[in-house]
Amino acid sequence: MAPSTRDRISVDLRGLRAVLFARARERGLTPSDLVRGLLNEALGAAAPQPSAAQAPLPSTVSSGSVRLSIRLSREQAQLLASAAKAAGLPTGDYITGLAAGVPALFQGGHRADHLAALLASNAELSTLSRNIHHLTALLRQAEVRAAQEYRAMLDTLADDARTHLKLASAVLAELRPRAGSRAPTDRPEA
Repeated sequence: MAPSTRDRISVDLRGLRAVLFARARERGLTPSDLVRGLLNEALGAAAPQPSAAQAPLPSTVSSGSVRLSIRLSREQAQLLASAAKAAGLPTGDYITGLAAGVPALFQGGHRADHLAALLASNAELSTLSRNIHHLTALLRQAEVRAAQEYRAMLDTLADDARTHLKLASAVLAELRPRAGSRAPTDRPEA
């Protein structure tokens, strides 16, 4: 991988973050562009200033999401990326799920396997629904002999529905944060 041409430095703003973002928003700049401009003035540098038309507001201002930086060894970063990929989640969502104690992630389960089982059960329930509709149509047409072919399906209908509901509740329990978890959610509580 080629080295970055960007020069980066991290600065502890010590409470100035809100003021920085407000001032950048007033000027129609990103916080980075504002800081670069102020540094240019303070240092007497002759670097080009970005125009307000070129600099969109940062997405973090309006979306409510923030960037979190963590230091990991290369092996730890690869392990984290692999685990998130195996779970079928973006890395940030995977970390949040671990922090929230989502059993499917926390106990080494595979979220994708749980979802696949739920989708398969939903497909079976959908087929069952179509069969019931077809049976109803046959009974309306007084097609008793054809309707009798559905007898076996009707005999196991209650058990099939209970099995699906047990599976659905188990999957949802495995994918939901543990009770008492304070992990943030994207959706308001209903």
